[in-house]
Amino acid sequence: MFSYIGKIKSTATEKVDCDWDSVISEIVINDDLQEGVEGLDKFSHIIVIYHLDKARFDKEKHLTRRPQNRDDMPNVGIFAQRAKDRPNAIGVTAARLLSLEQNIITVQGLDAIAGTPVLDIKPYYPQFDLRADATVPEWVERLMAGYF
Repeated sequence: MFSYIGKIKSTATEKVDCDWDSVISEIVINDDLQEGVEGLDKFSHIIVIYHLDKARFDKEKHLTRRPQNRDDMPNVGIFAQRAKDRPNAIGVTAARLLSLEQNIITVQGLDAIAGTPVLDIKPYYPQFDLRADATVPEWVERLMAGYF
């Protein structure tokens, strides 16, 4: 069982498939966990794990689909894409940390809407999180063109 460590405060209120890099959000950490953010402001990026509480997985509709429902994308399984409607409604994003003041973490590029519950935060470690030899299918390059 999980408990939430905080919630997202954002002007983004709708589930959309693009332009998240321009979104500035606040992660409001529960008061009783505020000390847990000590030292986080020394990092440029954080990994945010959150509950996609507004997402609804429909096996018939979401198990395989075209990413962003675009006709120029191949039909692929849910585990081969980063769609929001998933069997387990868990979101993970590496976001730029802009500031930390008491229990409020301001970030850029977090693809979560206002009110989204946060499950955990981890600092971004390039040694763990960056894989120089990673590859993606050609369609991912087309999908992400102009995204950020």
